Amino acid sequence: MKWLCPLASLLLALAAPACAEPLANQLFGAMRAASAQPSEPIGSYAKGCGAGMIQLPESGPTWQAMRISRNRNWGQPELVEYLVDLSRKAQEVGWPGLYIGDMSQPRGGPMTSGHASHQIGLDADIWLLPPARLDLSTADRERISSISVRTEDQTRINGNWSPAHGALLKLAASDPRVDRVFVAAAVKIELCRTAKKSDTDWLQKIRPIYGHNTHFHVRLKCPRGARHCETQKPTVSELSNGGNGCDDTLMWWVTTYLEELKNPPKPTKPQGKRKKTPREFTMSDLPRQCAAVLASD
Repeated sequence: MKWLCPLASLLLALAAPACAEPLANQLFGAMRAASAQPSEPIGSYAKGCGAGMIQLPESGPTWQAMRISRNRNWGQPELVEYLVDLSRKAQEVGWPGLYIGDMSQPRGGPMTSGHASHQIGLDADIWLLPPARLDLSTADRERISSISVRTEDQTRINGNWSPAHGALLKLAASDPRVDRVFVAAAVKIELCRTAKKSDTDWLQKIRPIYGHNTHFHVRLKCPRGARHCETQKPTVSELSNGGNGCDDTLMWWVTTYLEELKNPPKPTKPQGKRKKTPREFTMSDLPRQCAAVLASD
């Protein structure tokens, strides 16, 4: 019996490095299919996972999923239904259909590259490139790229923009299922400039954000009854005290914010512990229900 304690100590010492928690993005990124569970978004858009998600078919009569090698054309049933609906309605405003970019991984969760959000199956990127055809081959969908609709200085739209882009964004944001739509600041400015004064409520959902010059990002509200889904704060009704966002806050995007991007302020000493990024999350950082999502057959 005397040798048991030293042996136990040795085994614990040898096991310690191996017990380090693996990164959540590696675990979720390795999943090739959805969990065998009822559909449910779990956690927040940037810290969560998705149970029982479904795959947007790679092609349909009014859409095509792009970059399908990434296996990111998954979402909650509500998201897939919304995208199919929007692609059909897009034909009414001059679009032959839609090219759909990244949605979520089969079980959501943090991604190994790209997005910080898109984790619970309620986010989708839609290309700003009007489809020339909807029968692209798999190789074509890997090769072609979308177009930028803003100038290099990020302050104005460019010649790629058309009234049909504005009509599509209005259509996307007017759907009651949508919480917000992220666009380049120049796009929001153009929409504010051209919208009819009597019809601007939908603009409240259009949010300017860096990096959205070739696509717009739709985010749906938590579905009714999804008790583990965390609604984003502030809600759209709190923006600009119920206004449409076409105010001094918007102009900040093309003055102070863009100037700071060009000439970043000198770094200051971090205050307190640095927050983890989504690519640093481990399973202990995510809602506990995500372990079951990962383990499900």
